[in-house]
Amino acid sequence: MKKASAALFLIVGVLIFGTLLAGTALADSYPVSGKWGVSTSTEKGPIDCTKLRVLSFNGDQRTDTGGGVPAFRNRSIAPLGGSGYRVQDVFTTGQIANAHVDYTLRQIDGDHLELNMDKGGLIKLRKCK
Repeated sequence: MKKASAALFLIVGVLIFGTLLAGTALADSYPVSGKWGVSTSTEKGPIDCTKLRVLSFNGDQRTDTGGGVPAFRNRSIAPLGGSGYRVQDVFTTGQIANAHVDYTLRQIDGDHLELNMDKGGLIKLRKCK
């Protein structure tokens, strides 16, 4: 009986690990990187983000210092033409597992981004120093 339980435990572990590995391998990288501060300014050049809400893009991960969820992982990105992308991120908190957020990301220029959230509206960002 113990051998059967150990074998079942091993099989379940391998399946869980494989599922996690496959989910990670399918994630797309964001088309932008670095830290971006929430700002409606249209001026050129990076800004001091010390006192701002900051969104950071790093590979397939995004963090947010001022939103309700601190960390996201990208699930999919689809180009819309020009400098726009349709994005779906997933997140997990202590109370929510594998929820998703959908939005359009548009790079205005090298210093400005816009995230038009399906639920939450438009967030304008400017590159941080």
